[in-house]
Amino acid sequence: MDLLYKSTRGDKRSVSSAEAVVRGIAPDGGLYVPSVVPLLDKPFDKLVDMDYRELAAYIMAKFFIDFPRDILTECINNAYDSKYDDSRIVPVIEKAEAYFIELFHGPTLAFKDMALTFLPHLLKAASRIMDIDKEIVILTATSGDTGKAALEGFSGIEGTRIIVFYPKNGVSMVQERQMTTQEGNNTHVIAIEGNFDDAQKGVKAIFGDKEYGDKLAGKGYIFSSANSINIGRLVPQIVYYVFSYLDLIKRSKITAGENINIVVPTGNFGNILAAYYSKKMGLPVNKLICASNINNVLYDFINTGIYDRKRKFIVTSSPAMDILVSSNLERLLYDLAGEDAKVIDRLTGELADKGEFEITDEMKQGLSGFYGGFATEEETFSTIKDLYMKSGYLIDTHTSVGYTVYKKYVKDTADNTPAVIASTASPFKFPGSVAEAIDEKYMDMDEFSLLEVLSGMSGIKIPGPLLGIEDKKVIHNKSCAIEEMKDVVSTILGI
Repeated sequence: MDLLYKSTRGDKRSVSSAEAVVRGIAPDGGLYVPSVVPLLDKPFDKLVDMDYRELAAYIMAKFFIDFPRDILTECINNAYDSKYDDSRIVPVIEKAEAYFIELFHGPTLAFKDMALTFLPHLLKAASRIMDIDKEIVILTATSGDTGKAALEGFSGIEGTRIIVFYPKNGVSMVQERQMTTQEGNNTHVIAIEGNFDDAQKGVKAIFGDKEYGDKLAGKGYIFSSANSINIGRLVPQIVYYVFSYLDLIKRSKITAGENINIVVPTGNFGNILAAYYSKKMGLPVNKLICASNINNVLYDFINTGIYDRKRKFIVTSSPAMDILVSSNLERLLYDLAGEDAKVIDRLTGELADKGEFEITDEMKQGLSGFYGGFATEEETFSTIKDLYMKSGYLIDTHTSVGYTVYKKYVKDTADNTPAVIASTASPFKFPGSVAEAIDEKYMDMDEFSLLEVLSGMSGIKIPGPLLGIEDKKVIHNKSCAIEEMKDVVSTILGI
């Protein structure tokens, strides 16, 4: 059976993986999902000796079936190369009775690199497969990390242009400087006067404006996305969960077929959805532990079946998770609803109109494989300090949310199944919060000075991408109101 992609909103036309990647979002506003989730059809003892690139080629070829294998391999080799500062690509570090999957060894020091060093090459190949002669405009909202990773990935890629919107006061100083100093004639960065949900809603509205899309097409442009709403961004994230499992087998930490738990700090639900897909592929997963910060809409949903965005938006020390509308949850809901697009239409309509929805009892039963927990700011800081004092291991705020919730899970359940924790960003990306967590004396120091402090604490050199970042020239200094986002895009494209 050929694997195609269909919309969660019921568009009757199934599309190839190349078209799903180029479009990013379906014409009806839905998200593309595979018609079937392919299985891991080789035993673990045959997979265990694959390096990261080989495993990525094995897994991604199952989802991107219309890409010639040599082209897909070339995309993978171009992605996972010397731009990663560890030859393993994803080291798995054992600390404090858990395994931290370090997903931050790429060029922007965050897990988004794992997909966004690959997606530009995949998108370029997809446009050739589809014989597209238009310039592809990547339109993306970011809560901090996607923006820089996408800018870095698409900078200088012929036939593309990238426009990133970010919340002006909703990212760390280092994150903002990473974006606003981005070089490349095809890159554009705009701060919005609002939060990430506002930015995401504005981008989705532009995508959903068919008249505007037709106008762009007439001018030689086509929109696509680098957010995890793009299936080409989501699939590469499956790889590192399988890779970490194989790593534990190789190191005799588990035996082939033994269950693990996967802990994911998440706001937009994409990273944990990739873990969910890895389980559907046949990875032996006991619990998917969904960790939220105090913007805990996902915690409430998993525990009650009610999704309610009608709450105060709180800016936290883990800004990539400061999200109240989790886009990728739609893909899970579609699965839980037995792929009934009418249910998704109803739920998304209620969320838009009333600000909340409740799933059926049958769908709630499908959440039994998840555990939802959240961490307060105090708990997040306490965990960073506690782990550092006991082991000398520094983690960032997002990873701390994950580890905090994992400890709560073990306390609640007494389940000691081996656990892998997605360590989603380098502590050097959030030096202010991490240093302050260790000692309050650092709270008045600027983030750039604290990079040296963290280096001294950890014994790790300041990562190359951040060296001298405070002295880099700011190239992008535009800002706009939420309602001006489409006008900004038009001005950039000259239409």
